[in-house]
Amino acid sequence: MVKLGKSRLAPADLEQVRRLLLDLLGVSLCGSQLPWTLALRDWATPFRGSGVAPVVGAGFTVAPSVAALVNSTAAHGYELDDTHDASMSHPGAVVIPTALAVAAGTHVDEIAVCAAIAAGYETMARVGMAANASRVVAAGFHPTSLFGSFGAATAAALLQGLDAPALARAWGHALSLTGGSMQFSDEPAGTMVKRLHAGYAAQNGILAAGMAKRGVSAPSRALDGKYGLLALYAREQRPQLLDFDPRAPLQIHQISMKPYSCCRLFHSLIDALDEATEGFREPAAGIRRILVRGPGVIFDQHMLRRPTSVMAAQYSLPYVVGATLAVGPHRFDAYRDEHLGNENILALADKVEGQQDREIEAEYPEHMGAAVELTMADGSVRSAKVMDSRGTPAHPLTTDAIRAKATSLARDAAPQFDMTAACGTIWQAPAADCQALVRLFAG
Repeated sequence: MVKLGKSRLAPADLEQVRRLLLDLLGVSLCGSQLPWTLALRDWATPFRGSGVAPVVGAGFTVAPSVAALVNSTAAHGYELDDTHDASMSHPGAVVIPTALAVAAGTHVDEIAVCAAIAAGYETMARVGMAANASRVVAAGFHPTSLFGSFGAATAAALLQGLDAPALARAWGHALSLTGGSMQFSDEPAGTMVKRLHAGYAAQNGILAAGMAKRGVSAPSRALDGKYGLLALYAREQRPQLLDFDPRAPLQIHQISMKPYSCCRLFHSLIDALDEATEGFREPAAGIRRILVRGPGVIFDQHMLRRPTSVMAAQYSLPYVVGATLAVGPHRFDAYRDEHLGNENILALADKVEGQQDREIEAEYPEHMGAAVELTMADGSVRSAKVMDSRGTPAHPLTTDAIRAKATSLARDAAPQFDMTAACGTIWQAPAADCQALVRLFAG
């Protein structure tokens, strides 16, 4: 990872990091105005002036670890941030705010920031794959917070010039700081904490790198040691996936970007609903039964029929199906409090049944597929199956589509924000000082 962090990224790698930055910019601006982020911004206010890292949308600066907690929470705040499917984690929301918070106190160039971001993604993805993420989730741990501390520690360490032994120390500290439970997915309320999981990982990664920089010793085998991450959390661990081959494509190219504001597990389902209803032209009132087939985890952890919080709604299979059929897949406000009692959405949600599909599960989580069968009022059945949704590496969003998403999100949260100028900053010369990029993400 140290070699990657100090390298000049290949043109295709640099372009992908810039696409990831643009996507997260819009997502962060959207998340900056949500209640959980505003609460954290209030928490951060007493730390005002403790450092030079900006707090998104706040107009003041703080120490990097404080900024990272708030900014990563904003980025993870509305189920729109990118996903690494094989590790079932959200690297962008953790790694990018971490890198920018640390870079705020430096004068490194943009290419160094982008390389640190790529290394953070690589670490988080490989740790998650080695731990066999789908089994980790089934055991009740949340991958973004569990693996994120290591990705954040990597980005923070590299931007501070740490060498390989110091990076290993940082991971040793991250091991003692990491955690994250899926209990939020089993309750209809009390779910805001999930938004903070990316923030906790980012903050812990910066703390871990800071301890390592100051020579505070920690285990050197944090990942594969007797009591390392894999031993403690993995089920059917695959340590060979920790090995980094510099000749292989980077994991940044295995990222899915979200066109829909709900749990990543449901995106193929939404595309299948689109196909089965011929572009949502079929009247939802004519649907008598909705059978969803997919990996078993969907039905074990995502079947709340009456969510009473935004987070629970975005994690509820029945509610997501109901909202998608009732108002379409791009009404991001359908998950907000004022719509949770919508009778049309809930009536459709009550028609949803789930069935584990072994063939789809065999491809999970690398392919988060789903199938749907709609039984109509006249007895006819309309079905569709999608293994790779829009936004996945198999069907990537174009840069123009990412820009449109970011522009739409920014328009609602920050009407005066100039996305054209923002793209110019992100695509500036690689040797440019990173401070313009840091300021951009301040909103």
